[in-house]
Amino acid sequence: MTERELILLGFKSEEIIDFEGQENPDYYYAYDVVNGLTLITPSKGELVGEEWYVEIFNTDPSIRFYKMEKVQVLINTLEKAIIK
Repeated sequence: MTERELILLGFKSEEIIDFEGQENPDYYYAYDVVNGLTLITPSKGELVGEEWYVEIFNTDPSIRFYKMEKVQVLINTLEKAIIK
């Protein structure tokens, strides 16, 4: 998946702040579905090559998606199930 695809899906870039409160040139992308359910990428510095992937935040074991189409289906499914 590319950065452009993440942006098209609605992911927002988040800067990484180090332990001393200093900005770091590294960043990741996140998509908040609802409070407590976030889709997240690794940081740019953690990537091997240029291929991004998306994980459901804070699961053990990790749940990972590599294709834009799969992430779009997941987002659509989850958002349609939200009770407003």
